[in-house]
Amino acid sequence: MSPCRKPGPIQKQLLALLLIPALCGVTRGAGTERHLLGQEPGQGEPRIRVDVNLVLVEATVKDKAGRVMGELKKEDFLLDEDGAPQQIAQFSRDQIPLAVALVVDLSGSIQPFLRPLRYATQSALKALKPEDEVALFTFSSEVEERVRLTRDKREIADQIGSFSTGGATNINRAVYDAANYLRQAAPAARRVIVLVSDNVPTTPGGVNHQQVVEAALAADAAVYDLKVPGSNPLAARLLAKSHGMVNVEKLTAETGGEVFEVEKEGSLFLGFQALIERLKTRYTLGFYSSRPATDGGFRRLNLRLQPSFGGKGRDYALLSKTGYYSARQSIR
Repeated sequence: MSPCRKPGPIQKQLLALLLIPALCGVTRGAGTERHLLGQEPGQGEPRIRVDVNLVLVEATVKDKAGRVMGELKKEDFLLDEDGAPQQIAQFSRDQIPLAVALVVDLSGSIQPFLRPLRYATQSALKALKPEDEVALFTFSSEVEERVRLTRDKREIADQIGSFSTGGATNINRAVYDAANYLRQAAPAARRVIVLVSDNVPTTPGGVNHQQVVEAALAADAAVYDLKVPGSNPLAARLLAKSHGMVNVEKLTAETGGEVFEVEKEGSLFLGFQALIERLKTRYTLGFYSSRPATDGGFRRLNLRLQPSFGGKGRDYALLSKTGYYSARQSIR
């Protein structure tokens, strides 16, 4: 093995963040070997490559009053995988770069919110770190990828001002496609889907609720929802509850996200701002599973605080994904 290079400022920051035990940029575990840090030939910046055996779990913790608990330490958390206690090896808060897929509903009921959404997007995204990236998807009857992951947040907002509305509400396919895109395009980032919609799907888009959840969990992508009021007839609301249509509230809960309602927040701008701020208060915990990583099955997670904090769901609320797939298999 060649000698280690002296790390630069960016590398030092990433080394501290990921708690890498060796400085040569290579880690070993369960029969795999992956470079975590380094600079590829012809590339101007170092990139993170995460060990395939490292499982990342993101969480938001709120007290009884709904206030985010922002001063927790690694030792305050307990984590089980399929009932077996796991050791938390890595811990941080809003340090690993974010990859956000903004998924905007363009069905007819959203038309009144497009103009304020452009302003809200431009303002709220400024709160993200410079290295965070955002992609833009839109949907009505069909899903369209408008902007690939970029650090230029203004480009995202500028696109929104040119949209027109009309058609069905294909939430299923939109979230499904965004999850698969993030899984491929941002393998080393914290992945988040932000859905802007009235949450009334009118077409399943060829995938059902469970397939959407599986795609999001396979991508390790938490789904957050900015719910806007919609002018939907009774027939559309009843159709949204039919078999196969995605239930956005359940989807956010299973992936560790939240629903932010524009009516409760006071305005679309305030709701979007609150949502983005929530992304910045999430804890990132990493563990190396005590089980082999080759079975490809679903593993259920139970993340909670130490008993001294009281009972989960009674004394505090903890939002995190309910599980993960041990192998990053392709979801088709």
